[in-house]
Formats: sequence, C-alpha cells, structure tokens
Amino acid sequence: MITTVTLNPAVDKTIEIDNFQIGTVNRVSAVRLDAGGKGINVSKVIKSLGSSSRAVGILSGKSGSFIKEYLDSENIENHFIITKGETRTNTKIVDKINHTNTDINECGPLVSEEDLHKVNKEFCKGLNEDSVVVFSGSIPKNVSRNIYMDWIKEAKKNGAKTILDADGELFKQGIKAGPYLIKPNIHELEEFFSQNISTKEEAVRLSRELFKYGIKIIVISLGAQGALFIKKDAAVSVSGIKVQVQSTVGAGDSMVAALAVAIDKNYDFEKSIKLSVACGTANVTTSGTQAADLETVLSFEKQVKYEYINL
Repeated sequence: MITTVTLNPAVDKTIEIDNFQIGTVNRVSAVRLDAGGKGINVSKVIKSLGSSSRAVGILSGKSGSFIKEYLDSENIENHFIITKGETRTNTKIVDKINHTNTDINECGPLVSEEDLHKVNKEFCKGLNEDSVVVFSGSIPKNVSRNIYMDWIKEAKKNGAKTILDADGELFKQGIKAGPYLIKPNIHELEEFFSQNISTKEEAVRLSRELFKYGIKIIVISLGAQGALFIKKDAAVSVSGIKVQVQSTVGAGDSMVAALAVAIDKNYDFEKSIKLSVACGTANVTTSGTQAADLETVLSFEKQVKYEYINL
C-alpha cells in the first residue's frame, strides 16, 4: 500500500494570461482550481495509473474542505487531520504567448505538536515491509526541518520503503535517515553540494556520495533535458520528450507517483524509468495540476529513450 504525506497542502489556482506583464492590468483568459500539495498530487496520479493510495496530512478551513471533497469524489482514500486556520492557495500564472509559468505560493497555517502527532500516528497505521510512504513538499513554517528525517526513520522501523521529495533543509536532513528513493532536481542537487553541476557525469558522481546514507535509488530531474536514474551499480540518462507544454506544475509529483507505483509493484529498473518519465511528460500536457489519463502516459512510455552512463 502507498501512503502520501502532505503537511502543507494547497488549492492550486491556475490563471492563464496571454502576454502577462508586471506593473500593469492583465486580462485573465481562463481559470481553474485543483486540489494540490505535492503529496496530494502524487495520490491523484497514482489513481490515474490504476493504483491506489491513502493520503494523509493536514487540512484547514474552506480550502481544506474543497480538497477533501475532491479526494472523496475521486475515491482516493484520505485521512486528514482538520486544524484551525485556512489551507493556503497557490496561484500559477501561465502565459502561453511568452511560454512562462509563474508560481506565487502562500505559506499556509501554523500547526500544533498535537496535530503533528496525530498525522504521525495516522501514516504509521498498518505499515509493514509491503508499504511505500511518500514524504514530499513544504511544511508549515513553525515545524522542525527535521520532521521528514524523524518520520522516515519511524516508517523504516516498520519495514516500509520511503520516498523523499523535498528541497532545502528538509532535503539535507531527510537524506540522513536513508530513504529508499530521493528525487531532487538538478538545482536542488547543486544547492546541496554548493557547486554548479555542468555535466550529467558530474551529477552522477556527486550523487553517488549520497549512497553512504543508505539510499538505494536517486532520480534527478533535469527539466526539458530529461532525467537521471542512479543506483549503486548503474546510472541511466533519459532524454526529454518534446511536447506542447500546458503547465509544468506537478511534473515532478507525477514522476514520484510513478516511482511509488513501480516500487509497490516491484517493477524492474528499466520499466520504472520508462513509466516515471512518461508520467512526468504526460503531466505537462495537462492544464493546472490535473493528472494525465493512463492512455496518454502509456503513449509516452513508448517514446522514452535512455542510455546507460559509463563512469
């Protein structure tokens, strides 16, 4: 069973503005609202892939109710702790003329230690060696940056395989717990190692230093240039697939969802790679943070090209 943890969910408001300009009046051509937050996005894509997950975390206010109603309507199992305040709204400005995507993300409400304990207790229910737990996204600003590290350790004690998709201090601390899989993008990796990474070979070499923590698989997003998939005995470079981009928001979450499904179903390395890249590609062809349908994912899976990197 796959469990996704979202401590700082959001309503994603996508606004399309042709030729968006700063400092002047802009006319909106289209608007859509989606239930969001990285873990929730992962659960949405898992559902579209024909698998199931349980989404846990924290929801607040009317925006939180909107998210829960969506999950219930989609038959996505969810067990959220309801708290005071208001779940944040993240605004995405898409300009199809200039091909830009601008994110304006709110902080979200503060949470108590009691509520965090309830979430911890909820995601730990029923964990065993057949479980996969995804820890992804930002956290409320009053929560310790060690929380993913602590919770990964706890999930592992119960036998679960864990996935970490976070940045900054959450990533730096989280990897110390030895998650099964991590998915930084190239910029997050550069920030971690405090240096520019100019080649794929350099990215692979540096990433392998992280295996000392007990990590088994490292997936590095390279944006339009594709991705790198690294384990101790192999490194694979995948080329990006050229598509008409509708929205880049949630592409990484779609990759994580596919990787969680691949782990859950015990897919081999190459099948996991193809599904993950196809899923991320399919996501950018949809508006907002809606999940692409399975047929679209499978069509891109046939187009995935990769090669092994010899170091």
